[in-house]
Amino acid sequence: MKTNLNPKPSRATRHPVLDSIRFSPIATVVSDPTKADNPLIAVNAAFCALTGYAEDEVIGRNCRFLRGPDTENGQTEKLRSAVYGKHPALAELINYRKDGTPFRNAVMIAPLFDNDGNLELFVGSQIEVLPEEESIGLVRQQQAAQIVDRLSPRQREILQQMARGFRTKQIAYRLSLSEKTVQMHRMLMFKKLSTSNAADAVRIAVEAGL
Repeated sequence: MKTNLNPKPSRATRHPVLDSIRFSPIATVVSDPTKADNPLIAVNAAFCALTGYAEDEVIGRNCRFLRGPDTENGQTEKLRSAVYGKHPALAELINYRKDGTPFRNAVMIAPLFDNDGNLELFVGSQIEVLPEEESIGLVRQQQAAQIVDRLSPRQREILQQMARGFRTKQIAYRLSLSEKTVQMHRMLMFKKLSTSNAADAVRIAVEAGL
């Protein structure tokens, strides 16, 4: 199944996360909250493998197609509120694959802003929680916190700004750094987080509570 790396041209296509998600082993999607119903504009192969849906079956749709009769309304509302509030959120809820099979899904969403500070995209990632791992959410958060503790204070600041949706140029301005310095710290930070892409780094940050 191919990853949609070339959605229709728009201001959203300029964001580097659209390329970075293809490198993630975690099921990841990108949506456009500037359009009606916050439709998906990109998904990666891991998402298609997890849900059973092909790329062309989901692009242009809101993620609610994963819901079903046992999906928890409270957790759904938590995610909806995060989109309206333009902030990151974590939730665990029952979702459904294309064949109707339910699975417990640990969902993270986070906003991404353009260079003018306007909300541009939302990135979301999903991890299946197996029955024997029902308490894995707390463990995963503890592990994320331990990983983040390896970072220098400056790297933590940059990761926190990334989790809030800011780009390199904005982070440099907010922290009174040069863009080159921010990029250097990002590279070192990714190495400590054992990832090479921003989408996974943001998930770790949100799980760690940054």
